[in-house]
Amino acid sequence: MRPDTPADHITEAERLLRTAAQYPEDHEPLFLQAAAHLELAGDRARATGLYDELLSAPPTDTGNPHLVKALKAANLWEYGHEAEARAIIDGIRVARPLQAAPWEIVAGTLEAHDELEAAHDFLQTALTLLLAPGEEVPYATQSLLTGRHRVRRLMGHNHDAWDELADALSTANVPLDELHDPKRLWSLGSSDPGELKAEITRLRAELGTYRAALSRPFPVAVLHWPEAELTELLGAYPALADEYTTHTEHLARLEAALRDLHAGGTPNLGIVAGTVPSYEAFAASEATSPADPNLLPQYATTLAARGRAIPWPPARSAACWCGSERSYRECHGVA
Repeated sequence: MRPDTPADHITEAERLLRTAAQYPEDHEPLFLQAAAHLELAGDRARATGLYDELLSAPPTDTGNPHLVKALKAANLWEYGHEAEARAIIDGIRVARPLQAAPWEIVAGTLEAHDELEAAHDFLQTALTLLLAPGEEVPYATQSLLTGRHRVRRLMGHNHDAWDELADALSTANVPLDELHDPKRLWSLGSSDPGELKAEITRLRAELGTYRAALSRPFPVAVLHWPEAELTELLGAYPALADEYTTHTEHLARLEAALRDLHAGGTPNLGIVAGTVPSYEAFAASEATSPADPNLLPQYATTLAARGRAIPWPPARSAACWCGSERSYRECHGVA
């Protein structure tokens, strides 16, 4: 059951913090989830404390400091610390992070506070930075296009190429122009059955989109063993040799599996890197032998749920996910 009262959210936050103490290597995503529940419970000051704790850690211990800062800014603004929130937002703009999430959170915060021009500028900057011409739009970046479309509709701007791309990528059965129509609220007070029916259709389309996102809160991830870890794994558990032959073939199989999933229409794909100590700890928590191959997909799913997945596919010019230090294009022959 999803928490739906402040007390439920506090309870869930406490559970996540206890889990973070058990799995310190995953403390960042668990802290972020706990902070979100504290915000929903109305305990925004304590949520800020969690963000500050993450940001005070050594840089090597914080995987995505810009995401933490964006969430902190959004939270601060909601309980009266607008000046501090704006200062953080300015810092994110200067830093120009290469992840979509910080940009999306900041843009959403600005939009929520009627700063439409600033929200549009943030989204425009993010897309220019993250979206290379001719490349497939990564799953995480699609929401930036959708947000920009919504903001431009509110501002009364005409469609441009990115708006058309947002329309093409939308999976809703109602066009984005209708979903983002700023006059929609008027239809709720209408006595025209046709207008009310149309609004019900739009609301169902939005609800379907939200449900789809909630049904996949973390990527469908495949398990990648770096070469040294794979050697150690097979040395300790020879029974897994049937699952893995050479490291080169392991990488090729992962890439092929991801491409098949993608071709089959599965969105939000990712890769998680396994380590032998982490895998053994997971096996112990499941009271299962690490030599059991059925444990491997469960381990991958657990790592993805803890925020450890790297989105796939990366930009073709980005460093490859396999750790070869070559670009993704060079490593896997992406056209």
